[in-house]
Amino acid sequence: MVNKTPTEVRVRCGWTDGRPRTVLVDDEQVPVISIDHVRDELAAYPADRCPRRIFDISTPGARMRLTFERRRRRWLVEGLEAA
Repeated sequence: MVNKTPTEVRVRCGWTDGRPRTVLVDDEQVPVISIDHVRDELAAYPADRCPRRIFDISTPGARMRLTFERRRRRWLVEGLEAA
């Protein structure tokens, strides 16, 4: 996975579990096929950043690293790998 400049995206999540279901990238809805890894930094996080949760997901065309910043209520794509 290649790290990239964090880019803000819109994400639709499941009502019951809060996991990403679709990612809106450049006005295109990309379905999430699977969630490969979840890293929860809500209890322990660096002081210069806000608490966040990191999802490594698989989509039909690529793998992505999505980050949810809880305090700012925003989603970012921080990593990308072509399938």
